[in-house]
Amino acid sequence: MAKGMREIKRQIKSVQNTKQITKAMEMVAASRLRKAQAAAEASRPYTDKLKEVVGSIAAGSKGLKHPMLQNREIKKTGYLVVTSDRGLAGGYNANVLRRVMQEIKENHKSPSEYVIFVIGRKGRDFFRQRNIAIAEEVTGIPDSPSFADIKSIAASAVKNFENGSFDKLYLVYNKFVNAITQEPMVKQLLPMENMGGVASVANYEYEPSPEGVLEVLLPKYAETLIYSAVLEGKASEFGARMTAMNNATKNATKMIGSLTLVYNRARQASITQEISEIVAGANAQA
Repeated sequence: MAKGMREIKRQIKSVQNTKQITKAMEMVAASRLRKAQAAAEASRPYTDKLKEVVGSIAAGSKGLKHPMLQNREIKKTGYLVVTSDRGLAGGYNANVLRRVMQEIKENHKSPSEYVIFVIGRKGRDFFRQRNIAIAEEVTGIPDSPSFADIKSIAASAVKNFENGSFDKLYLVYNKFVNAITQEPMVKQLLPMENMGGVASVANYEYEPSPEGVLEVLLPKYAETLIYSAVLEGKASEFGARMTAMNNATKNATKMIGSLTLVYNRARQASITQEISEIVAGANAQA
């Protein structure tokens, strides 16, 4: 009995230590979430304004042709997948990776019909384990990423579309809704859609020409959308991790309560047994 009680006490201590870790991780994630959420929300007005300017130029220029605006026969598709470097974030990575695999399964018959760009160690390892070729990868993204951290892969994905390496590019990431909810998104990045469908056209003067301005702005806009998705992904990651650690802490609390109850019952049984033995011994002597 004593041996069993010692084992229960060790289990209680182990779960208590785990609870301390998950609680600390929850607090860290909550702290980082606030900063990541602010960064994600701050990027949205800039992205919207850039879209307005580019859309206005496209709408006001007749006969404008640019490879990033032109639909063409789809022979190959690119996917830029945004994941995290670390786990312990609930379904954050699993949801977005499941979504991209679903897209691949439904739309492609062979690996020659698609190409993968991936941000994050979890995504890289996932595709490697399944022998899916990765065109380019970026890992080690900091908790507060700058544009320079993803500039290379964003520029590479956009450039490969422009030179015809693939004919459509999708951005796959988790959109931040709130700390509890993150929505896996598959968003067509290239060719850009509805750029000429703005409600009003601003009267801009261009130097040297609308085509020249778009030649610079369109790749920048596409790269900005990728950076914005990375910021959304970081906020989603910390929200998912905070929720996962909160659930783990609650489960640990319940487990400690259950183990404590088992320990108390075992201790009570042990005391009762000892009393019975004492009484039996006294009766035997009497």
